[in-house]
Amino acid sequence: MTKQLKLSEIVPEHLFGKRLDQVLAEMFPDYSRSRIKEWILANSVQVNGQACAIPRQKMLGGEQIEILADIPEEERFDAEPIALDIIFEDEHILVINKPAGLVVHPGAGNQDGTLLNALLHHCPAIAEVPRAGIVHRLDKDTTGLMVIAKTIPAQTHLVEAMQAREITREYEAVCYGTMTGGGTVKQPIGRHQTKRTLMAVNENGKPAVTHYRVMEKYRAHTRLRLRLETGRTHQIRVHMTFISHPLVGDPVYGGRPRPPRQASEELLQLLRNFKRQALHAAMLKLAHPITGQLLEWHAPLPDDLVALNDALRADTQQHGMDFV
Repeated sequence: MTKQLKLSEIVPEHLFGKRLDQVLAEMFPDYSRSRIKEWILANSVQVNGQACAIPRQKMLGGEQIEILADIPEEERFDAEPIALDIIFEDEHILVINKPAGLVVHPGAGNQDGTLLNALLHHCPAIAEVPRAGIVHRLDKDTTGLMVIAKTIPAQTHLVEAMQAREITREYEAVCYGTMTGGGTVKQPIGRHQTKRTLMAVNENGKPAVTHYRVMEKYRAHTRLRLRLETGRTHQIRVHMTFISHPLVGDPVYGGRPRPPRQASEELLQLLRNFKRQALHAAMLKLAHPITGQLLEWHAPLPDDLVALNDALRADTQQHGMDFV
């Protein structure tokens, strides 16, 4: 389903000499530069009554711009009264601390009970924003910080900032194995060659960069702080598995549990029952999409990750080993 969009404006004189695509981006900030370029190339933009398919065409000021384009109509979902842990909110953006188990967007097998359904209830006007303002995702069982746009201009700027790698996201995780130090994984990620629902390091995939540093070393595990330079699906989980340090509890990429030798029954039970990837989006930093103010938020570790670290730390001390 599509709906027709019609825009009409006069090019301001102060935009004299700028390219058509640049002019339209300034005149219609609600829409992304990539979408504007698509409209131009599709002959959906008229300048003084004539179709113009040349993004680099220079404007003189005073031209009559008409845009008549078909845009996809957003699928409608139901609003549901699902509680949100709101860290920050103003009229433009919303920052939440997502719990484990909450799916971000409806999909196969998850048509309701998602973050999107919760957002529609919390802020009904967000229904007019594509994807209800969701500009990045966390996996169902990853916890932590997410930013949501409440308006189309805010979403446009946040998406552009994400693409330009101007938004900083840091995570905490617990992985198998004792790491000697931090580093960077720079490996492309794409669909798994045989298991199409999974991701994998793939030379034909998209560039992906994950930085990590050691926070604590345990007997057979490591607590990590990670920073994403890119945002590919399952990026941290795939990269850590690639370097043979999969995340504890990861049901897809984690493989078989690897408990430390002579571990207590309590620790073994905790590791067996940790059924989600030990991954938490702990810090988010960005320039406000409208005001430009630099903002930063932190989300404390959820209780299950606190318990996991406490148990691994106690096990390390019990066996006479120092931890960092």
